[in-house]
Amino acid sequence: MATGKTYSVASLGYNGQLIEIEGDSSKGLPSLQIVGLGNKAIDESKERVRSAINNSSLTFPAQKITINLAPAEIPKDGSQFDLPIALTILAISGQLLDQNIPNAYFAGELALDGSVRPIKNATILAELAAKNDIPEIYVPQENCKEAALFTNITIYGVRNLQQLFLHLKGIDRMQPFSGQSTKLIPHGQLTPPLLDDVHGQEQAKRALIIAAAGGHNLLLSGSPGAGKTMLAKILPKLLPPPSTEDIISIMKLHNLVPATQQLELGERPFRSPHHTASRTALIGGGPQATPGEVSLAHNGVLFLDELPEYPRATLESLRQPLEDHVVSISRARARYTYPANFIMVATMNPCPCGYYGDPAKECTCSLSQILAYRKKISGPLLDRIDLTITAQRVPHNELLKKASSKKQHINAQKLVEKARKHQFNRYKSSVYNNGNISSSDIIKYLLLDDDVKKFMESAAANLDLSPRSYYKVLRVARTIADLEDSPAVLIPHIAEALQYRTVQQ
Repeated sequence: MATGKTYSVASLGYNGQLIEIEGDSSKGLPSLQIVGLGNKAIDESKERVRSAINNSSLTFPAQKITINLAPAEIPKDGSQFDLPIALTILAISGQLLDQNIPNAYFAGELALDGSVRPIKNATILAELAAKNDIPEIYVPQENCKEAALFTNITIYGVRNLQQLFLHLKGIDRMQPFSGQSTKLIPHGQLTPPLLDDVHGQEQAKRALIIAAAGGHNLLLSGSPGAGKTMLAKILPKLLPPPSTEDIISIMKLHNLVPATQQLELGERPFRSPHHTASRTALIGGGPQATPGEVSLAHNGVLFLDELPEYPRATLESLRQPLEDHVVSISRARARYTYPANFIMVATMNPCPCGYYGDPAKECTCSLSQILAYRKKISGPLLDRIDLTITAQRVPHNELLKKASSKKQHINAQKLVEKARKHQFNRYKSSVYNNGNISSSDIIKYLLLDDDVKKFMESAAANLDLSPRSYYKVLRVARTIADLEDSPAVLIPHIAEALQYRTVQQ
C-alpha cells in the first residue's frame, strides 16, 4: 500500500477552502475512484487524468487507486483539481517522492495531451495561499497575472504536466512568474463615449461627476434619443483606477460565475442586465448560490436601462443591496455573503410614449397612464437614489459638432480623483466614499454651521423629505463640497444637492 498527498483550494462562496487531495493504492483490479463529495466535473477528471499522465511520458499505475478530497462533507466542483490529483497519483506510484512535492497549492485543468488549461478560481487560491503563508503556488500560465496580485507568494505558471514533473524532480527547473499583475487603462487611451462626445447636457454631466466622485446612485429621465444610455456608459470611465484590494474582490466574484465575460485586470465592471432578467439573475442564488448582477457590479457600475420595464418584484429586491452593500444567500448547508458595493445608474422615459415634457413632440398619454407608469417604481426604491436628472434633447444644430479633444473628460477624471482623495483622508478607509457613510457619522463629518443647519431643516420641511432622503441630500452635498475643496458643507452645496431631489418630488 502506498499513499500520496497534495493540496488545492475550492471556492466556498466568496472565500476559499483548503482541500487536501490524498491518495491510496491497494491490491485489486486496476481502477480509479474519487470520493469526497465532488461534482460531475470532478468525477470525469478520472479519464482526463489517466490520458494526461499516459501522454506525458509517465506511467499510470495498474493498481486500485482511491483519491479522497478532504474535508469530505464540503461539496466541491470544478476541473481545477485535475492537476493535484495527477500529482497525487504520481506520488502513489513512486514516480514522485514526498520530498519532490513542495509546501504549495496546485490547480489546473488537464487536457488529454497533458497540457494545462486555465481555471476560474486562481485569485481565491492565491489569496488563501498568502493568508496561510504558503510560499509557492502552481497554476496555469494564463492565470499568473491575477495570482500576482499577491506579492508575498512565488507563482509558477504551468504549461503541461510533464514540465511540472521535471521541475518537481529537479531535472529541469521552471522560472517563477515575474510579470506585471495589473493592466490599468491610462486616461489618454480611453475610448468613446466620453464627456467630450456629449453635446449640451451640462446638468447631466455635472451629475455624472458627482455620482462618480461620491459613489451616488443616479436616475436619468428623458424622452427617447436624449442620450441617457450614452451618459450612463460614461460613468465607469470617470471612476478612478481600482486599488489592488478592489481588483482582488472584483476578480474573486467574477471567478465564481463561469459564464461571465472575463474582465481585464484593473478594469471596473459595467453590468447591464436586460429587463427580462430574473430576480435570481439580478440578486444571486440558484443551486450553487452564485453571485448575481449586483455582486458582479461590485466596485463598478450597475446599469438598468428602462427601469419601469423591470418586474416590480425584481426592482424591490434591489432595496436591500442598495442599502447594505452586501447580499446574503441562505442554503440548507451554508449561508453565503457576497459584497455588492456598486453605483446604480438607471434610465427611464417620463411616460409610456416617452414624450411627456418634450418641447418638440407632444405626449399622447393620459394622466392616468403616466401615473400608472411611474408607479412601477416604488417610493422606497426612489428614496435610495441620490441624484435624479432630466436629460433634454439636444438641438439638431449641435449634433454634428465634433469633440476636438478629451480635455473635458480628463479634467472631470481629475476632479473625481481629487474628491476621492479628500474622502480617503477623511474616513481612513473605514468606508469607501460619501455614498457609503452611515447616518450616524454624517453630522460628524459634515461640519455644518447654524445657518446651514437652518437652511437644510427649512428645505426638508418644505419638500417633505423622508429621513433617508434627508441624509441622501447631506451625502451629496458633502461630495459637492469635496469637488470644490471645501472643508465644510455650505449653503450652496446643500442647494445644489436639493436640486437633484426636487425632480423626484
